[in-house]
Order: sequence, then C-alpha cells, then structure tokens
Amino acid sequence: MLFCGLQKTTLLDYPEHVAATVFLGGCNFRCPYCQNSDLLLDPASYAAYTKQDILSYLQKRKNILTGVCITGGEPTIYHDLPDFLAEVKQLGYLVKLDSNGSNPFMLQTLYEQKLIDYVAMDIKSGPSDYLKVAGLTDPTDHSTSYAFSDEMLARIRESVHFLMHETDERRFTYEFRTTVVRELHSAETFREIGDWIKGAKRYFLQSYKESERVLCPGFSAYSRMELEKFIEILKPNIPSVALRGVD
Repeated sequence: MLFCGLQKTTLLDYPEHVAATVFLGGCNFRCPYCQNSDLLLDPASYAAYTKQDILSYLQKRKNILTGVCITGGEPTIYHDLPDFLAEVKQLGYLVKLDSNGSNPFMLQTLYEQKLIDYVAMDIKSGPSDYLKVAGLTDPTDHSTSYAFSDEMLARIRESVHFLMHETDERRFTYEFRTTVVRELHSAETFREIGDWIKGAKRYFLQSYKESERVLCPGFSAYSRMELEKFIEILKPNIPSVALRGVD
C-alpha cells in the first residue's frame, strides 16, 4: 500500500465525527476532472508515510479522534486493505471508506468482517456515459483495469446493489455522491441516476472545483441555482438528495 498523505484532523470528511484522513495512492479510473492527479499518475513519488507512521499517529490520538477516513486514489485496489483496516479497528476507531465501487468483492469482504462503518461511493454518471466520465474509454491507455468493457459497469452496479440492499443500516451507513461537471453532466444524467439508485438513503451533489491538481484542466462548474434544478429532478426518486460543499 502507498500511504501518500495524512490529514491529521478533519471535521468534514466523516459526518458527526472528529477524524483523520489517510490518502492512498493509485487508482484504476482516469476521471479527467480528478482533483488528486498526483496520487493517480505517480503515486510512488508521493508515498510519504509508512503504515507504522499512520498507526503510531492514530495510537497517540485515539482519545481525541473517533473516526478514520480512507480515501485515495482508490483504496480497494490493495489486497492488503483488510489487514490495515483490522489494525485501525483494533485501536477503537470507526472507519469510513471512500470508493469508486469498482471492487464489490472487497466492499463485501470489508463489510462482512466489520472493518468498515461507512462507505461513500462515487456515482460518476448515469450508466450510458459512465465509462466515458470515469476516463475508461481510451484504447491506448493500458493502466486502467477492465477498461472499455461492460464488466466494469457490471461491477459498479453490483456495488450499488450491495450497499442499497445487502447492508444493515443499524450498524452501517452508506452514501452516494457525484461531482458535477458542466461539460460532463446534464439534466438527462440525473434522470438516469435517479432511476438507477431510486430509494438511496443518501445522495449528494458536489460542485466541481478547478485546481492545479486536476488531471485535465479546463472544466467548469454549474451555478448553485442550476444544481438545485438537478436536485428537483432527483427528488421524486431520492427524497434525501442534497447539495454538499456548494458556495
């Protein structure tokens, strides 16, 4: 595992908890609007911590922090993720995992072993545009997994179904979220998504933000008013849908 970053304290990443956020390098998607391109393209160069560094910090802070967020990159590409999370859980922490949903088997394993308490899964787009928005349609790019095939979309669907229908909300929380990009998403996108994840417990729309670390600069954001129109499209199928982090 490549431990590329540690946000030592956050009040935002884990709802209702004071948490630390661990950034793992490497990803099997190539979303062009990705805000963490450094963790995507050359993660080994940013591996600033060892596993023991992370665990030692969490040990020292366990009377102050209550949660640990694991993000990336895409954490579920690592086969030893369960072992690491088991050590985090042994310290008494709640664990929130950010994921693109490409590895439903890993999600199921972590859930069944009670190694995660919360999953935030990205919904990149509606099914018809999913692979394009996830950056998986370039036949010359061999760095991504299951690119240009229906298998990846099937895995995404399996993860969505698992979170919505096979988890126990008495001990586990999930949310879906979409980073909305003007050039990639439209009203039709959210009609598709609304039909797909109808009945989801939590779904958030997040506004795209340009930064120096974006993989392919040049995208733009919708206004708050425009995002609220997308919310209205979604509400009949997902009453709890809301905006997050929108000015």
